[in-house]
Amino acid sequence: MNNMKTCFSPKRSSSSFIAHYPSPSRFTLPTPSRSLSDSVMMQTLEVAEPVIVKWDPEASTYAKVTSLFYENRVEAFEFVKLVNKLHKAMHTLVAENSNSELLIRAQQLMQIAMKRLEKEFYQILSLNRAQLDPESVSIRSSRTSTRSSLSDFADESDEDVGQLLGAVEDDAEGVMKDLKLIADCMISSGYGKECVKIYKIIRKSIVDEGIYKLGVEKMKPNRVYKLDWDVLDLKIRNWLEAVKIAVKTLFNGERILCDHVFSSSDTIRESCYAVITKESASILFGFPENVAKNSKKKSHERIFRTLDMYTAIADRWPEIVSIFSFPSTSIVVNQALNSLTKLSDSVRQDLTEFESFLTKQSVKTIVPGAGVHKHTIDTMNYLSLLGDYGVLSDILYDTPPPENSFMSESFFDISPAPAVSQKLAWFIFILICKLDDTAKHYKDVSQAYLFLANNIQHILSKVRSSNLRYLLGDDWINKREQEVKKFAVSYERVAWSHVVDAVPKTVTEMTREQARDHFKNINIRFDETHRKQLPFVIQNNKLRDEIKLSIAGKLLPAYREFYNAYRVEMAKDRRFAGVVKYAPEDLGNALSDLFFGSGRGSMSTSGSGSSISSESRTSLSR
Repeated sequence: MNNMKTCFSPKRSSSSFIAHYPSPSRFTLPTPSRSLSDSVMMQTLEVAEPVIVKWDPEASTYAKVTSLFYENRVEAFEFVKLVNKLHKAMHTLVAENSNSELLIRAQQLMQIAMKRLEKEFYQILSLNRAQLDPESVSIRSSRTSTRSSLSDFADESDEDVGQLLGAVEDDAEGVMKDLKLIADCMISSGYGKECVKIYKIIRKSIVDEGIYKLGVEKMKPNRVYKLDWDVLDLKIRNWLEAVKIAVKTLFNGERILCDHVFSSSDTIRESCYAVITKESASILFGFPENVAKNSKKKSHERIFRTLDMYTAIADRWPEIVSIFSFPSTSIVVNQALNSLTKLSDSVRQDLTEFESFLTKQSVKTIVPGAGVHKHTIDTMNYLSLLGDYGVLSDILYDTPPPENSFMSESFFDISPAPAVSQKLAWFIFILICKLDDTAKHYKDVSQAYLFLANNIQHILSKVRSSNLRYLLGDDWINKREQEVKKFAVSYERVAWSHVVDAVPKTVTEMTREQARDHFKNINIRFDETHRKQLPFVIQNNKLRDEIKLSIAGKLLPAYREFYNAYRVEMAKDRRFAGVVKYAPEDLGNALSDLFFGSGRGSMSTSGSGSSISSESRTSLSR
C-alpha cells in the first residue's frame, strides 16, 4: 500500500517541522499566484494542524502515554475526519500543482497522523482481546442480525424492542467501529501496509492461541502411527469437540471481524484472513487425513471414530466453504476435502475387512438352550451403530453391489437398492448363512430350528430399533418375520407334534382301558418333552409368548375335551387312580414355565397350586 503514498521530501521530526514552518496564519504567498487548491489546502492545514500536532507521540509525554480513542472518542472521530480532509486536499493539490511547498507541509502532518493512528490501532487490538474474542464477535454478529430483522417490523414506540436493540450496542461493536474507522483512514491515505501488518500479527497470534487451547496440534505421520489407540482415540474425541468450536466460533468470528474492519478493501481483507487463519485451519482440517492415512491397524470398532470425523466435517461443509471462500484460503477447503476423501477411503477399507472377517469367522460353537449367539449380538450391535451414520450413504454411494445375485433376489424386492442398504443387507446375509451352519451342529433338530428363530428374531429387533429399519425397508423386515415364523413352526412340529398326536381327536366309543392307556401315553410324552425343553431359551418376549400360545392352542383344547369326558370314569375305578396326572390348567401352567433357560418354577399338578402366575399363564390355561 506504500505505493499509494504521495512522495514528498524525506520524513523529519514534528518538532523540526514546527520550528521550520510558521503557522498557517503567518504563511503567505503572493495572492495572484495562489490557486483554489492552494487556498483549500491552507484552510485545511489551519484546521488540521493543531489537532494532529496535539496527538503527535513525539511531541509530548501526554500524547505518548494517552490513547486518543480512550481519552475522547469525539475528538478521535474529529481527528480521523480532519486526516481524511487533509488527504483529499493533498490529492487535489497534487493534480493541479505537484511542486507546491504546501504539499511538503501536508505530508509532514500526514506522517504524524498516520503514526498516531498506527499507535491507536495497535492499542485497540491489544487492549480489547476480550471484546474482540472470536466468540464474542460471532455472538454479536448473530445478535446484530436479529436486531436488523426486528427493526424491519418493530414499532419504534415498542419499549421492549427498544431495550433489546439498545442492549446490542455493546463494547465489541464500539471497538470494531473504531478499528474500521482507523483502517479506512489509513488505507485511503496510502498507509494500509502499516495497518495490515499490525492486524495480521496480533490476530494471528489470537487464532493460533485459540487452536492451541482447543488441544489441536500439528502431528507428523510417524508420530500418529506410533500412538496407542487409547491415546489416539482421546485426541480424536478432543478434535471432534475442537472442530465444532473452531468452525462456529474461532474462524467464523475472525472472518466477521476481518470483513468488518477491512470492508473498504476486498484485497486487504482476503490477505489478512488468509495469513491469520490458513496455518491453524490447515492443521485442524489436516488431522483427520493424517489419522486416516497413518494410524495403526484398526479394530472393527474404530470405524466409528472415522465416521465421527467424517460427519464433523460433512455437517459443517457449507460453513467451511463460506468462511474460507477467498481464493487464497482455498487451500483450507481443499485440505478439508482431502480429509473427507481419506476418511471415506478408510471407511470403505474397514467395511471390506469386516466383510472378510464375517466370511472367515467360524461360528461352530453352539449356544446352550438354543439362545442368541454372541456373534449375532456383536455383529448386529456393529451394524446398528453403522446405520446411525447418515454419511454412510454418501461414502458408499458409488460402491458396486455385492457379487451375489441370490442375496439381491432374496433380500430386496426393489432393484436397484441403495448401495448402503445393499452393503448392510449383505453383511446380515453372511451372518445368517453362518448361523445356518451353526444350527447344523445341534444334535436335536428342534433346537436347531429354535436357534435360528431366536437369532433371526434378534436381528429383527436390532433392525427395528435402529436406523437400519429405514435403510433395509419394510419388505426386508417382513421377509425376515416370515423366516422366524417358519422356523418357529418347524420347532413346534419337531418338538411337540408327538405330544399333540397322543391326545385322541375323538372321545366317543372308547373303553375305560383305552382311555387309561391314552392318559398314560400323554403323561409320558408330555413329561419327557417338557423336561427336554426346560433348558431351551427364547429371549424375545413376543416370540416366546407366540410359541407358547401356539403349542397350547394345538394341545389344550383337545386334551380338555378328552379330560372332561373320562376323568370321572377314571375316578370311579381304584385301579386307575392317579392315571389322570394333569388337569388342562396344569398343562397350561407347565407350558408357561418353558423357554426361560433353566426351567423357572416347578410343574404343578391338579393336586397342588401353581408357583407362577402371569398373564401368559392365564392365557395358556384357558
